[in-house]
Amino acid sequence: MRFSLNLVCLFAFPLVIGAFASRAKDLPFNVNYHILFGNEHVVSFNRGRELQISMDKTSGSGFGSKANYGSGFFHMRIKLPDRDSAGVVTAFYLRSNTKNHDEVDFEFLGNREGKPYTLQTNVFANGQGNREQRMHLWFDPTADFHNYKILWNQHQIVFFVDNIPFRVFKNKANIGVNYPSKPMQILATIWDGDNWATDGGLTKTNWSFAPFKSHFQDFNIIGCPISSINTNCNSPNFWWNQKKYWKLSSKQRKKYEEVKAKYMTYDYCVDKSRFSTPPPECFS
Repeated sequence: MRFSLNLVCLFAFPLVIGAFASRAKDLPFNVNYHILFGNEHVVSFNRGRELQISMDKTSGSGFGSKANYGSGFFHMRIKLPDRDSAGVVTAFYLRSNTKNHDEVDFEFLGNREGKPYTLQTNVFANGQGNREQRMHLWFDPTADFHNYKILWNQHQIVFFVDNIPFRVFKNKANIGVNYPSKPMQILATIWDGDNWATDGGLTKTNWSFAPFKSHFQDFNIIGCPISSINTNCNSPNFWWNQKKYWKLSSKQRKKYEEVKAKYMTYDYCVDKSRFSTPPPECFS
């Protein structure tokens, strides 16, 4: 696959992030995470500092954080299945264990060999989703690891790829828009999305390429864990809740608009076949 590589990061985070990142490379998987399903499809490398989860016709696999979190700046370094990956979905997301759940999704939708992956994001709040956006990446996500991040505080949710923001979901509870506020677990899975993931389900999984393998690194967690003690996860004592993280900086905003213009392929906000009037969160 060939992609334009002309995007560069135009901003930097505080030095504290670098300190967390350096520690993350040395943190084994089992400190903060455990396997959820498909144990026989999970392989650990480098003393637990890299995890491979895979899918074949019998099963997918996945892992999750041992704790739930109320805010944070969550990240994972991911390398996706190569070759023909049509129908295969690799996901990195936050989800509450509640009936009317909250959820914040990265979903990587595979494709025929030589065609680009689609990155789909979605936001659920109080059980309401249908907020899909899709884009193509400007690099080959199967060739190497890239850093995917979710900033979640009481003001905004921002999706990042390698420090480049490409989606923002603002807290507009003041106009009646539900916003994710329930404690959420960090999850990563690989599973069969044959009936919808590629070309709306028309392009099926080629099982001769199985097992399909996704790789994960950096298992440190930058977040506010929910414990038996009543923790205020919106406290400004957590750096990701401070005022500078309530909105994008001017440089971030410029890069955000550039990425959307170049690489977005679908936005629910402008899909008139689904919404004759755009949902209220779509208005600035």
